Amino acid sequence: MDDRQRAVQARVHGKVQRVGYRLWARREAIGLGLVGWVRNERDGTVTTSIAGADAAVSTMIERLRQGPTGSSVSNVETEEFEVLDAPVDFRIIA
Repeated sequence: MDDRQRAVQARVHGKVQRVGYRLWARREAIGLGLVGWVRNERDGTVTTSIAGADAAVSTMIERLRQGPTGSSVSNVETEEFEVLDAPVDFRIIA
């Protein structure tokens, strides 16, 4: 069994605010057993920090590219970071 951990910060571009993207992302992340956070940015993007099993993080990145109904994702930029003190849950940051 592969239990490698991975952490990624992703910035999601497109029509991703005012479409329930943060609530959807939280629900998807929790369903995959991931921890982290998601927030709206002033420039209209959504940023999320996700950590957990490598395969689950990869799945979440693919889901971020699709987004919820009503969204239109044009690009997802990701940046890996070292898993140090990962949160214990997944939160929406206002």
